[in-house]
Amino acid sequence: MCDSHACPLADTRTKLVFGAGNANADLMFVGEAPGANEDQQGLPFVGQAGKLLDQLLAEVGLERSQVFVTNVLKCRPPGNRDPLPEEIEVCKPYLYRQIELIQPKVICTLGNFATKLLTGSPQGIMKVHGRPQRRELGSSLVTLFPLCHPAAGLRTPSVKQMLEEDFAKLPALLAEHFPEETVAAASAEQMGLFQ
Repeated sequence: MCDSHACPLADTRTKLVFGAGNANADLMFVGEAPGANEDQQGLPFVGQAGKLLDQLLAEVGLERSQVFVTNVLKCRPPGNRDPLPEEIEVCKPYLYRQIELIQPKVICTLGNFATKLLTGSPQGIMKVHGRPQRRELGSSLVTLFPLCHPAAGLRTPSVKQMLEEDFAKLPALLAEHFPEETVAAASAEQMGLFQ
């Protein structure tokens, strides 16, 4: 995948971290980029943030095996620094292809980078967390559900509480049925947002 193009992180990563989970999942999580543990194991969210993600899922009756987890970047940035715009641009087609193949009903964006990329909006996570948004990504109409990143929840108790409250909304979001006629309306609304 990243070996087949000019990946700017190919020389500094240990392993490619494509994603993991249920390829038929209704629920997908998209984080920022692999960290040190993920870079060593080749799997997303296997460190402390991943343990919190598992705990949050369990609190709403879900398991990791029921969801698909990936990141915007498939390679770890050196020193866990923020992804650079050119790195996001290079990896973006792979994320969109994952979304196209898995066809989730709900995509939880974890943190600012995933949220800004998939919503197409510059608004930060603290302004939009916990508020579902309908978006057309590729050929699919999905519900984007921005969430704070679990790593932020590890550092700040109030963010962890927000995560718990936002996760509590997930079962209802997954249970919703979205009629086909809303596709045209959502597409028209999205076009207005990007003009």
